[in-house]
Amino acid sequence: MTDIKERMAIQDVLYLHSRALDRLDEPLLKACYREDSTVDYGTFKGPAQQFAGLVIPALREQYALTRHVLSNTLVQIDGTTARSESLVDAAHLLRSETEEMLFAGRYLDVLEQRQGEWKIQHRQVVVDWCQHRALSNEREGDSFAGMARGSHAPQDPLYAFLQTT
Repeated sequence: MTDIKERMAIQDVLYLHSRALDRLDEPLLKACYREDSTVDYGTFKGPAQQFAGLVIPALREQYALTRHVLSNTLVQIDGTTARSESLVDAAHLLRSETEEMLFAGRYLDVLEQRQGEWKIQHRQVVVDWCQHRALSNEREGDSFAGMARGSHAPQDPLYAFLQTT
């Protein structure tokens, strides 16, 4: 049973990382890493805390919204260290809302548990393929008129939802 608890805690950190990117929540993104964590995002290789401070403004500037979806997450736990591979499909709606960038790749993560808490110690991003394509954004159409709109922190409906108990 302990293994399941550890795996769920690891997956929570991975999912929170995606939430932080999509909601542009820099404090949450930084909380997924430790002060000595590192990342390899290709164009940025270095301290994870520094990366978090750079990527959130970059995403805000380039995209109206993003959506990072993880799947097929496999985890190997060895004591207080774990290695995971997750497929990541990320859709990025460009500011014009007439084009999207689709990224298909993988996250190779080393996680460490310290004082009972799992965090990403190192992340390497692997690109499998990437494409840009035109789109017809129907988010403002009649079919979706009554739905809440996804946004960034703290305006996204998630934050009000999390405050209600």
